[in-house]
Amino acid sequence: MDGNLYALSAPTADAFADFCGGNAGGPHETCVSLAALPGTEASFAIRDSKPEGVGKELRFTGSELDDFATGWVRTRGLSL
Repeated sequence: MDGNLYALSAPTADAFADFCGGNAGGPHETCVSLAALPGTEASFAIRDSKPEGVGKELRFTGSELDDFATGWVRTRGLSL
């Protein structure tokens, strides 16, 4: 891999796990979906389940997501 996560194949639809909040528009319309990128040790694709998000995804390394997640938890005052 040359460092360009967007050059990698996309995960299959069934590889995504949904993390859902409210359900404003129907089943699974308010979810953030996450899947490992095939062929990587720890890189991921994230997508939005809302109709406006169809076909769009963001890709991150595990380290980038770890940094985001810990920062998000800290900023929001959340605990596990």
